[in-house]
Amino acid sequence: MSTFKKISSDLILWLILLLAAFLYGYGVWNDHYVNTYYTTAVGSMLQNFHNFFFASLDSAGSVTVDKPPVTFWIQTLSALIFGLHGWSVILPQALGGVGSVLLVYLLVKPVFGRAAARIAALVMATTPVAAAVSRTNNIDALLVFTLLLAAWFLFKGTKSNKMGSLLTAFALIGVGFNEKMLQAYMVLPAFYFFYVLAAKVNWKRKTGVLAASTAILLVVSLSWAVIVDSIPASKRPYIGSSGTNSVLNLAFGYNGVARLTGDRGAGGSGSGMPGMNGGEMPNMNGEMPALNGKMPNMNGEMPAMNGSGSNSGTDGGRGAFSGQQGTNSISNSQTGDDDGGAPGQPPSGTDSQGRQFGGDGGGRGNLGGMNGGGSGGGMFNTGTAGPLRLFQSELSGQASWMLPFVLIGIIGLFANLRRKYFTQAHKEALFWLAWLVPVMGFFSIAGFFHQYYLVMMAPPIAALVGAGWSKLWTLYREHSGWLSWLLPAATLVTAGFQWYIVHPYNDTIGSGWSIGILAAGIVVSLVLVVLKGKKKSFIYATGIAAVLVLLIGPFYWAATPITYGLNSQTPEAGPSGSEGRGGMGGNSSNFGRNSAASANESLLSYLEENNTGEPYLFATLDYGTAAPYIVDKGASVVILNGFSNSDTVYTPDTLKAFVESGKVKYFLINSGGMGGGRGGSSELTTWITENGTEVPAADWAGSDAGDSGTLYKVTLN
Repeated sequence: MSTFKKISSDLILWLILLLAAFLYGYGVWNDHYVNTYYTTAVGSMLQNFHNFFFASLDSAGSVTVDKPPVTFWIQTLSALIFGLHGWSVILPQALGGVGSVLLVYLLVKPVFGRAAARIAALVMATTPVAAAVSRTNNIDALLVFTLLLAAWFLFKGTKSNKMGSLLTAFALIGVGFNEKMLQAYMVLPAFYFFYVLAAKVNWKRKTGVLAASTAILLVVSLSWAVIVDSIPASKRPYIGSSGTNSVLNLAFGYNGVARLTGDRGAGGSGSGMPGMNGGEMPNMNGEMPALNGKMPNMNGEMPAMNGSGSNSGTDGGRGAFSGQQGTNSISNSQTGDDDGGAPGQPPSGTDSQGRQFGGDGGGRGNLGGMNGGGSGGGMFNTGTAGPLRLFQSELSGQASWMLPFVLIGIIGLFANLRRKYFTQAHKEALFWLAWLVPVMGFFSIAGFFHQYYLVMMAPPIAALVGAGWSKLWTLYREHSGWLSWLLPAATLVTAGFQWYIVHPYNDTIGSGWSIGILAAGIVVSLVLVVLKGKKKSFIYATGIAAVLVLLIGPFYWAATPITYGLNSQTPEAGPSGSEGRGGMGGNSSNFGRNSAASANESLLSYLEENNTGEPYLFATLDYGTAAPYIVDKGASVVILNGFSNSDTVYTPDTLKAFVESGKVKYFLINSGGMGGGRGGSSELTTWITENGTEVPAADWAGSDAGDSGTLYKVTLN
């Protein structure tokens, strides 16, 4: 209770939390579909418990999303309470982002003081990538919150030597594994290292606690995966992007080692983009090959692999149809979006409305020749792998703003470290370093990730800035040697680095920002030098200003998702969105299917009138076509392909069995999806066209006849 009383009395903390809430939440009601892939899954999960448990992408429980279910369970519960809207699936992440700011404050304050905790919270709140990802339904904001909560229990358990808190800490990392798999394990070195350093117990006790904690970690981590993998494939969805229909393979392959190696084929199969292990690129309509796979119906039953099947089970019913009329949109492989992560093009080109997106971001230059990746900035604009990757133009604006300050702050924090003088402050600083260094190392060399993954760097950077400032201020005021000059030096060097980040955008946002940041840093540094040794009441304010001026740039970047909009599939912060993504304010600038997709009312009316008891209104090849019907209308729709072009979901034989069982008879194929692509996709479309009868567009398409694709009726009985 004392902790909460202290929090409630800290007005500055509340202002920081309000700032975070504004940056993470303002305007999210403008984003209709957010990350369409995930929102479609939430719509399907709302339809029955089978889909909910497995995080099914479609109404039929055909295939899962390519991540574990915990975050989507939370989003589905939010949608159940508030209705399925863009903002309702964003809400858990926005709250998680604000919660992370609070947790950083609580973790820093006991050892480094209230001023350090406030600064740490403010740095966390204004980290651009944290603001960008917290405004979407991508997983990472909740993952960071979960890991920070685990750190809070770790600190508490280590201090009090309470086994329950320590087990809870590692169990929460296991929960994080069920949010985004191996990414959660990035913090494990810090957790083990800190407990060994800080626990005031003998080695026998430490060994026992760590063994029990590891056991809990593994049990929680693997619980859902083992349950799902132990269920016969005929009674559950195909595991999306796994390549082998296994959650464990998804976790340790595609969502694990493949992220490091850059092998973007599902299950490490090698399929993917041109130039990526020789794989092929999916065709532009987003189709995916069906590879002798199985296919479930609503209650989890599935026709056999050889195409023979039974009509078992019933569906949970079709939802009501209401909403606006519109057109089907382009597919995700056309826009190149990845997460849920599947092979596709790098995000560049134009969307269905002719807007340009991706590429170099319109004003993002090759800073000092460091990026080495050409105008495209490497895969998904993440620069060129190497020790300076996080300082390259593609990534530096997301989370690297305060890294020079962190480096100099570390010098101050450990300057007085001695064998007989190893304080709690040293131990906690080492914890944050043990979190930060492996994460930086991974992103410096990884072959396959997105910019918004860098939110993993935000908590340790924020904590080390707060702790570092506290130490540098003490050295500045109480010492006379070289250590006392570290605060003005850190301010000057960091301001110079931030100029380096901002100045390539001068043509976009004006040169005042880069010049102003550099000038402010120089002025504050000079004032600190001039006032050194003097006892003036305003010196403390100058010390605070030393870090506040360094948050001007990050704050501006963190606000760009509000001012320019962002792509919610692969969010990033920065003013490049004003040119590169056709920003329109709020999140409404999402390109491709996120901005253009809507249900065709004429089609819905036709399908409802001609439904003869089939549990699924229609089937379609890609989730982009299905999304407006599942999300806006609550309709029961079958998605024949997952996200990845390597998923084994349907074959002509299993699709035939499904139709024969009376589950579906209408197939909506986008006009760009008639044949082509890799063999499996062509086989499905060929089967549909050869066995179906084309329904005249005049009967169902209404005013959207030119854009709505082709509707087929397939009846085999």
